[in-house]
Amino acid sequence: MTVALTGVWTDLIGQEKVVATLQRAVAGERHAMTHAWLITGPPGSGRSNAAKAFAAGLQCAKGGCGECRECRTALSGAHPDVTLVRTESLSIGVDEVRDLVRKAAMAPTLGRFQCIVIEDADRVTERGADALLKSLEEPAPRTVWLLCAPTPDDVVVTVRSRCRRVELATPSRQAIAELLQRRDGVDPAMAAFAARVAQGHIGRARVLARSEEARRRRREILDLPGRLTTLGACLTAAANVTEAAAEEAAAATHELDARELTQLKEALGFGATGIRPRNAQAAVKDLEDAQKARGKRLQRDALDRVLTELTSWYRDVLSVQLGRPSDLVNAELGERAAAAARRGTPEATMRQLDAILACRTALETNVAPLLAMESLLVSLSGVAGTVGAVAGSGHSATARARG
Repeated sequence: MTVALTGVWTDLIGQEKVVATLQRAVAGERHAMTHAWLITGPPGSGRSNAAKAFAAGLQCAKGGCGECRECRTALSGAHPDVTLVRTESLSIGVDEVRDLVRKAAMAPTLGRFQCIVIEDADRVTERGADALLKSLEEPAPRTVWLLCAPTPDDVVVTVRSRCRRVELATPSRQAIAELLQRRDGVDPAMAAFAARVAQGHIGRARVLARSEEARRRRREILDLPGRLTTLGACLTAAANVTEAAAEEAAAATHELDARELTQLKEALGFGATGIRPRNAQAAVKDLEDAQKARGKRLQRDALDRVLTELTSWYRDVLSVQLGRPSDLVNAELGERAAAAARRGTPEATMRQLDAILACRTALETNVAPLLAMESLLVSLSGVAGTVGAVAGSGHSATARARG
């Protein structure tokens, strides 16, 4: 089925099948609409964009024209009947979900539907999912839940079983390049480069196309495998990568943290004398804890980008080893990948890819970032006899230095 990607649907490139499904629901076709949706797809495929476009289409008299006030406010989060939820912490807890459930029980104030968009439904805790369940089982007449997650398995089974699923595909390189040129005015050669190295992630492609600093950091990451020649080099590189991720997170949140603290103190009535009102300390501590959780998540997001770039390198090496060198992610490093391929074996490269996956899992399960990166880089280096020592010691390089 050919679908015109116009209006609010314009940027959902490569998702014509999903757009057709959502447009049928917006149009009110028989059996096409339901009260709860689970939108899944790989990182960068446009899950949250699809959910916001759907919410805008449900509010728009023309089904998502992209020009009216309803469309513009729904996409920006300013529409009173469209709630956009994206956690800046590691999880969405039960209290936050209960607030959403109370809102979902209310009738729309201006629009046709009350739309609740949870961009990180995979981060809802089990207790949060329990609180959400009743609203999904007994929905208000004009409330629509739009949940986004990488895969259905990332969402608690009792929640996903009550949602209609739509799955986004990974956009093609050509589609991403065309979007960068049309929407962002990127030069065709740069757009093609960014689309290739972003591996289907639209947001990442846009950053790489527009930022020389992002491209510089990416080059540094791809240089890492060649520098892992000794245990000391591995530990130093791990410390540098972890510190850079922490600095990136701090830079992204510094002004926001300060502004939030100032606003909270003003709301609590902190005076010029510095005297703190009763119970203010608990509120300040809660804010500081939330800010630390946000910084922790942003640091891990930065480290995840490092892991993604390293994966692309070892995937290229493996492609050469298996006799398929024509479709490299990092085509500009083809000669270097060929040299690395000759020095190793496909089996060794697979072990390195497995080590990256294990590191990602470790970070998701709250292993200290420095320790996880030390273990990974030692594994990638192949320095004999050190992997177990680092992974099993329970001490980071920083801790050993202090000792």
